[in-house]
Amino acid sequence: MKKLAKSKDNAVIFGVLGGLGDYFGIDPVLLRVIVVVATFIGVGSTVPIYLLLALVMPDTNETVSKPSSHTKKSSPFGNLNEKPKRKEAEKVEDEDWSDF
Repeated sequence: MKKLAKSKDNAVIFGVLGGLGDYFGIDPVLLRVIVVVATFIGVGSTVPIYLLLALVMPDTNETVSKPSSHTKKSSPFGNLNEKPKRKEAEKVEDEDWSDF
């Protein structure tokens, strides 16, 4: 059985609603919408309950693998770890005005 714990990979603020969503099998986005709507409607206990859960709920024991800064990242814009190479200017004759 899954343990109730804060989510590290589905966290917006503290990971409380992500952890509750994982535990109960509910989409965390739906829980976030419910909490925001309940807060604006005037149910005043949503913020203190959220903060209490953030303090009481344990963190997940699963370690999320984060890419190290030394690994090369692929991007549609090229390699992000390298500086772009500058193209050398072409030599043009002094009396050649054909570009204008």
